[in-house]
Order: sequence, then C-alpha cells, then structure tokens
Amino acid sequence: MELEEVMVGISLLSGLPEGLRRRPVLGLEYDSRRVAAGFLFFAFPGAKTDGRAYARQAIERGALAVISELPPPDGFDEPWIRVEHGRRALALACRNFFGAPERDLMLHAVTGTNGKTTITYLLDALFRAAGCTTAFFGTAGYRIAGESMAAVNTTPESLDLYRMFERLRVRGGTHVSMEASSHALALGRIWGLAFHTAVFSNLSQDHLDFHQTMEAYFDAKRSLFFAHGAAAPKYSAINVDDQYGRRIRPGAETKVITYGLGEGACVRAVEIETNLDGVRFTLRHESGSTPIRSALSGRINVYNILAASSAGIACGFDLGLIAQGIASCEAVPGRFERVDQGQPFLVVVDYAHTEDALRNAIEVARSLGPKRVITLFGCGGDRDRAKRPLMGMAAAQLSDFVVLTSDNPRSEDPLNIINDALVGLRRLDTRHVIEPDRARAIRLAIGRAQPGDLVLIAGKGHETQQVLRDQTIDFDDRAVAREILEEFGYRRKTG
Repeated sequence: MELEEVMVGISLLSGLPEGLRRRPVLGLEYDSRRVAAGFLFFAFPGAKTDGRAYARQAIERGALAVISELPPPDGFDEPWIRVEHGRRALALACRNFFGAPERDLMLHAVTGTNGKTTITYLLDALFRAAGCTTAFFGTAGYRIAGESMAAVNTTPESLDLYRMFERLRVRGGTHVSMEASSHALALGRIWGLAFHTAVFSNLSQDHLDFHQTMEAYFDAKRSLFFAHGAAAPKYSAINVDDQYGRRIRPGAETKVITYGLGEGACVRAVEIETNLDGVRFTLRHESGSTPIRSALSGRINVYNILAASSAGIACGFDLGLIAQGIASCEAVPGRFERVDQGQPFLVVVDYAHTEDALRNAIEVARSLGPKRVITLFGCGGDRDRAKRPLMGMAAAQLSDFVVLTSDNPRSEDPLNIINDALVGLRRLDTRHVIEPDRARAIRLAIGRAQPGDLVLIAGKGHETQQVLRDQTIDFDDRAVAREILEEFGYRRKTG
C-alpha cells in the first residue's frame, strides 16, 4: 500500500512529501526498536518520554518518515509529517493498512468504572457458547482464539489491536469483546473502530489524576456511544440504574437496550437470590424470560450479567443460549476470587481499587453472612489522591476490622498514601491496624480470622506484581494468601 493510501482520512498539518507519496509502506510502528525498512514511525508525546527523541533511530532503521502531532526536533531534516492528532492518525492508518476489521469481525466494547473485566469475560463465554471463535482484551489479559497473553494496557494501542484482529481473522474468528478504558478513549487508541455493541456499566470516581474532573471522565466514557472516526455503534447496552447511564443518549443510528432492576429497563432481573454459590434470578425481556444461574457472587454481578445479556440480545441470541453462556463463565481472575486451603473461614481476593468497587466487594462479602468481615486494602501511588479518604471511609463503614496497607505505591512514600486513606478511615471508630508491607499485612489479616469470618484482600486482584519506587517485584495476593494459609497449617484435601 502506498503512503498516500495509508494516510487517507487523516487530518494533516503539513503535506505529504512529494517524493514519498507513491512509496510503498511495509509496516507501521510506534516503537523505534521495532522499525524496519519501509515503515512509518509514529512519535507520540508522553508523560514520561517524547517519541520524537527516537525519530533519528527510526530513520536509521529504515523508516520512510516520522509522523507526529508535534514539530520535528531542531536540526532534524528527514521526512516529517505533522498530523492534528498522533494516536488518531495511527488508528486511521491502521484501518487503512490492515483493512476495516468490522467487515469480518463483530466488535463489542465495554466501558465504565467497575465491572468491565467481568462483563468482557461473560461476553466472551456467551460467544463461545454460541460456537464462535473469539478474542477478548482487558485488564486481566488478552486471549485470541484460545491463546492467552499478558495485558500491557487495559485497551491496547490501536496498532496492537489491529495486529491481533488480523490474527483472529486468520484463525477464523468472528467476535471480539474488549474493555474500553477512559484513557484509551481520551487518547484515541480506538478511534476509527466501528463497534457492533457498546456497553456502559457504571461511573464513580476514578482516574481524576488523568481526567481532572468527573465531567471530563464521563465525557471520555460517553464518547464510545457516538461516532468517533467511524460509524456510531449499531447497539448500545446502558445501565439505567446508574445516574450517569441515564445521561447517555446515543443518536438515532444506534439502537439502545437499557438494563437494570427497575420497571423501565428493557432487560431486567427479578426474583434475585445471591449466596456463596453465586447468583440466581429470572431475566426478563420483551422476547420472554429465562432463569439465570451463575457462579459469580453478589448483586454487582447481577448488573454485569444483565450487561452481557443485553449485548447478547443485540447479537440476536435467544435467551436460552444467553443463559447457557452466562452459566459457563465460572470465575473471573481476581474478581471476588476465593483462596481455599480448607480453612474454616473465607479468603477472597478482589481487584476493588475505587470507593465504589470497595463498597461493592464488602457488600458482596456481607451478603454471604459471615460472622465478621476483615478488609485489607491500600491505595495506588501516583494516582487520584481524592479517592483515598473515600476508600478509607468505605472500608470503615462496612467492615468489622480493617488492615490498611500498600498497593502499588510507585514513586510515592507508602506512609503518605496511607495517611491520606486514614483521613476517611478514622472518621469512624472501626478497629484497624496499619502495616505498609503488604505480605505482612495479609498475614496479619488472615491471622485475625476466626471460624465463620471472611477476609477480603482488596486492590490487586489478578495482578502479579507490586510496583515500588525503585523496583517492581513479583507479588500475587492469591499466591501470598495461599502460602500463608499453608504456613498456618491449612492444606486443601486432594483425591
């Protein structure tokens, strides 16, 4: 494909170099280390580094030109194409270079503060129950036609997405489920993708270190439901029990399927039962009703199941198939995941790292009827400080005992983060202890547990590393809890 064909539809701030217009483009790249002869190199400005610093290296490796929204560095006289928006330019170039994936793939995106990963897992299970070859991309990992890989970002860069779309197409795949993070939407990583279904879960305070205000955060989420360099989604599934969900009103080209517990929702759950074995309810829609059985626990998962079911209805699946698909999703990594070594109390690991998610997780724990709930949590460093006291208050209001610790402190002093959370925690007289070392904190929480209690280890969920100021170490809450339980003498019986 020639350069001028790759650049179709991209807003330019400078013209294409005349000598390069008809030159064949052999690849696209935003990492100069992977550039080869005949590639275009996209140089993005970033929070920690400026892609322009690697422009010379890209040219030396054979790049035809550098594409950036910024001017070239002083003294750089190689081919430079300025565009209005760097990541949107890459996304559109990918669409041109690889071909619009929606011709062969049905794309489904899930956005919101909480529930994205679970909804994506449920959707993937539903599509596989329908006999489809699938891919999903999200916080807990990526999977393409059964092949799993670690996640770099919740929503990959557009170039990585298109490469993975191509792999799915080659393997005969048809359905993609993906999380659409607010960062990805604001930065333009999925600009130009045409989605079959866009799903909204809920919105609560998070990522204000990036978005600054709740309205800006909401605007990023809401943008998924409108045209963004491509046609607007064919369908939208929106939680109308959420105040922000009620504010999303897609255009006439999008068919809206609302879900919730209230009478006005198109897809509803009634006769809800939840216990340690999961949730049970009747799903109602104008097409009929069906019993839903899921191993996922808690009222929050009723909403997640309704979201996935609504997307299934948008795909034309009958309710019986939807129920089958929901039942086949038995667990989601790090989402209220039990660690069972035969101990006489429950230990659960959950990814909850916002006030709302922490409240939901503790409420699920409460609904299981334990004698006491012992909650361990921390707050991430280099992130929104305003949510830290809110998380502290949530833990204090709903728990019997709280262990406050570290959770990816990054460049910040863990004690400063803990002090921010203490402002909310100490507004109530809930008993609590402070232990900055997360492994020791988990030992302390488990050591406090008595028969019939529930220990909730919140914050990291599926994550397998702890990010410190000077290093990143291997750390998996599930593995650490299991080791501690074994040290306490608990062994799961086998055979």
